[in-house]
This record gives sequence, C-alpha cells and structure tokens, in this order.
Amino acid sequence: MPTREYDAIVIGAGHNGLCAAAYLQRAGLSTVIVERRHEEGGGANTEEVVLPGFCHNLHAQYMEFFDVMPMIQDFGLEDLGLRTVMPEAQAGIAFADGRPPVVLHRPDLLDRTHANLARYSKADADTYVELKKRVMAFEPMVGANLYSIPGAGGDADPGGMLEMAFGDLGVGRHFSAKSPKAVIDELFETPELRALLYRATVEWGFPVDATGMGAGFITFIMWTMGNWKLALGGTHTLAKAMTQACYREGVDLLENTMVEKVIVEDGRAVGVKVRGGEEIRATRAVASNADLRQTLLDMVGPEHLSDLWVKRARAFRYGPSHVLGTPMFCLYEAPAYKSARWDPDIDRCFYTMVGFDGPADTALYIRDAYSGRLPMPAAGTWVNSLWDRSQAPPGRHSATGWYFLPCASELTAEEWADVRATYNDRFLDRWVEFAPNMTRDNVIAHRLYTPDQMERKNLMREGDFSNGEFTPDQTGPNRPFPEASNYRTEVEGLYLCGPSAYPGGGMHAACGYNAFKAIAEDLGLPSPVVESRGY
Repeated sequence: MPTREYDAIVIGAGHNGLCAAAYLQRAGLSTVIVERRHEEGGGANTEEVVLPGFCHNLHAQYMEFFDVMPMIQDFGLEDLGLRTVMPEAQAGIAFADGRPPVVLHRPDLLDRTHANLARYSKADADTYVELKKRVMAFEPMVGANLYSIPGAGGDADPGGMLEMAFGDLGVGRHFSAKSPKAVIDELFETPELRALLYRATVEWGFPVDATGMGAGFITFIMWTMGNWKLALGGTHTLAKAMTQACYREGVDLLENTMVEKVIVEDGRAVGVKVRGGEEIRATRAVASNADLRQTLLDMVGPEHLSDLWVKRARAFRYGPSHVLGTPMFCLYEAPAYKSARWDPDIDRCFYTMVGFDGPADTALYIRDAYSGRLPMPAAGTWVNSLWDRSQAPPGRHSATGWYFLPCASELTAEEWADVRATYNDRFLDRWVEFAPNMTRDNVIAHRLYTPDQMERKNLMREGDFSNGEFTPDQTGPNRPFPEASNYRTEVEGLYLCGPSAYPGGGMHAACGYNAFKAIAEDLGLPSPVVESRGY
C-alpha cells in the first residue's frame, strides 16, 4: 500500500482534535484526523444505551462556553445543525424534608435568583447577584484567557485582580490562596446555598479542599454557574457539526484506525504508524488529542525524550477530580419534588442536586470519592427531555446524572460490576425521599456507566474526563507541566491538543484552538484571531 502523506496529522477526533484539524485545513495544510473509534466526538457522545428512543448523554451534559467558543462563529456551526436552548432555571438543590429549594437562574433572570435566595438570606442574595453581575461583565476576559496560550499575556496576579474587582465585597488578595470551600463559606452564610456551590465546584474538577484554588471559584465557577445551554438532540450534535465543518474544509477523517506510534526521525515527528502496520506521513505537524502519558510515553517513547520530560510525564496525575459515573434512567414522569411547593422552578431546573441535605454531607460525599471510597448514593441530575422532546418517546422522559466515584483503579473489575448492578437502585431509594413520584413504578429501565468503562471506551485514564487532575501544579501555566504549557513538545513538530493541556476538560475546544495557534506561530500560518472578539 502506498504511504499516505499529509501536511498535518491530528491523532484523535475528540472535539479538540476536530477543532485543531478544521483550523489547520483552513490555514492551507492538508490535514487528516486518525480516530480509533467508529465515531467522532470523544466525550460529546449521545446514545440509546438503555432503551430505543431514550437518548442519554454518556458524558458531557451542559454547554457553558458556546457564547465564547471561536469555532462556533468561525465555522458557522449553527448552520451545520448545532441548535441549543437555555433553560430559565439553571441549577438547584431540593431537600427530602421539603424545605425551600435553592434555585439559580440564568444571568438575564437574576431577579428571580435573588428572590429565591432571599428566602434564606437577603445578604447572600445580594452577594451572589452582585458577584454574578461583575463576573459576567468579565466574559470577554474569560474568553481571552481560555483561548490564549498560557503566558502569552505576561504573568498574572490573581490575588491583585480579585482585590481590585471584588475588594468592596470583602474579597481580598489572600482569597487566591484559599480553598474553594473556604471562599464559599466566607462569602455565604446559607448552608443550602453552600451545598449547591460545593457540588458545582467539583462538577468542574476543582477540589473543594484544595488550597490555592480560591480565585478559580470566583472568576471561573461563578462565571459558569447559570451559563448553561442544552444541545438539542444531545451533546453529540456538537461533534457532528464540528465534523461537518472539517469535511467542508477538506479534512480527511480515518475512523476505526488506532495510532500505535508517532514516527520520530532525527528528533522530529514525521508521521504515525497505525495498527496493522500502515504509516501515514506528515510533512509539517502532528497534533495529539490523546492524553499526556499515552502521547509521550506510549506513542513517542522514552527513547525520544529527555530524562526531564520522561519524569514529568510519569509524574502527571489523573483523578481523583473529574472521575464520574453516569446513571441513565428511562421514566414515565419527570421528578416532582417536595420542595416545589415553595418554588415550582425546582421541577424544571436544568441541573438538580438530589440526595444531599446540606454542606456537611456534600463535602463528605466528595471527600469519600476522592479518597477511593464509594460514597453514599447522591447525584447531580438532568432531565433533558423537559426541553428537548427528541430525547425521549412521546409522554416519557430521559434522565441522566453524574455520580462522583473513585478512580477506576481503586476497585476491581468485580467490584465495578457490582456497582453497576446495585448503585442506581440505592440512589433511587434516596431519590424518592426528595421526589415522591420517583418510585420503582416510575422507572421503565436504567443503566450505569462507570469510570472503568469510560477508561476503556473514551481512553479517559482512571475515568478522569480532563485526563489530568486539577490542582495548582497542574492548572494554568503549569498544565500539563511548565515545559509543555505552550502545547509544544520537545519533539519538533509534535503538539498537544487534548485536555491534558491547558485549560483542561470541558466542551470549549480551547485545547485544540490554542494548539493551532502554537502551530500557526511556528509555521507562519494565518492567525485565527478575530479582531472583534480579541482572541
């Protein structure tokens, strides 16, 4: 078979790989994506895995970056089938004793958020709404930070920025050294609100007890809260639209093709070898959407790396943050919560915490999962069929959730099989305490997708969807490690474009976009920056 040759090869058709490939092709490089599975999208996958007609997102759920994601505008993804809806009630927590729920609304409905929070504390309502307004005003800055190579704008002073922007609210420079939990506890007095904010923080992989992550809560978590959109038809429609953009630009996509090696000659990446022995050559660049260790240690090999880079790659940590289990339920009726008598918005909340009574058991749940213990059943839940009738048969509902669970390696195969067989039932026993209609008679069928399965199916090491823990030494300009934070590797022509790179996991495509920026700088390609948005 003749050797195929392209200007650029992208390893992996996750959404970051699709993004990088589209920009590379548009910049004039003939580009191929090599994907080991039969479909693209990685964690943006929606399937009928329980019963026909019931669609469930196996991983990615809410889309908070669509207003700042460059590829949506640059490639007209809405013209290629990407459609969204933004529910009014965005995040909430219900209670088994039926006390008032906490419900946070989208940014244009902060008066309703204020009214809800004021049932517990007017001071908290005032603080939350003012923080949210100010953080939303920084949205262009958030976008610029996400879609820039770390360090390109100089060294930032997180503490100074916090004090300048929020000092009159009691947020001082020292908040950047605090843990997210300490920041939440100091800003808000309402236990019910604290519980919701703890959970929202760890949804993004920010360990609540990790010191040095306090600035991230205020500038990032507070920005994402209530900023969520639902992709109609399931989150895989994002991947489908991105794939169509790649095809329209002229990208080739090879599916069911496993890359086994990056070919390195004279210190330069010149192609890949796939399972079966075929070589595909790249004359200009190779970009890897795979995780750090797989890329450097397995595909490249220590023999082509310095001792320092081998040490750095081996020291990179996966989990326990971002390690999830995805329960999927086929329902006759959507949950009807006891707490709805105070605020009916809890029954039409996009994201709802279930199984928690307050901040103490929320923190215990998180700490158990992070320490390798199986937590008592509780979840963040979505009933996407409330807004998208295509995700369930007529008159039925499709519910999905996230459990935080131990890393894949913490349990044996037999133990994970037992979790899949029993954990959903244990959660249902808890769910019915909060929503009396959530009896077994309301559940048509259910299934659980566990971290060990995520590791095998999506190559999310340890079940970690960011392919790398979020801690101060593995975030910002330290991600994945300082020498590799600009997406370049010490192998000439090889770049990182997956979530092991900055800024990490999430449906933002920033890893792919920024990797293209680095390639463009090195090869003298046209910049993707649009003057009107500034990045």
